[in-house]
Amino acid sequence: MLRDESSVKAIQRLKNKLTKENLWLYILRLLQEKPRYGYEIREEIKKKFNFSPAIVSGYVIIYKLKRDNLVEERLEKNYSNRADRKYYCITERGLTALKEAKIFLEDLMKKLFDLT
Repeated sequence: MLRDESSVKAIQRLKNKLTKENLWLYILRLLQEKPRYGYEIREEIKKKFNFSPAIVSGYVIIYKLKRDNLVEERLEKNYSNRADRKYYCITERGLTALKEAKIFLEDLMKKLFDLT
């Protein structure tokens, strides 16, 4: 295990780069399972991937994913006292982007760590 303070900082930077700065991967992965609303996405990221993105960050990324046609939005009517809820769904283009990201990351891992 790393104990040197500078090594610990390097690992923390790596974790931030691979999680918070690539939040779009985690969002698309969750939407691959089923449509979700914004708060649910954030909670599932905490539960499944063990990090907490900022609330605003999640919505900024969702907006960018919508703009790039990787996700689409559906408004579901609610007939109780709650407001209608926006659900986000992955598109075919989003599925393709997720597959390409997986191929890229697998290739990178092999190159970095000589995995066979």
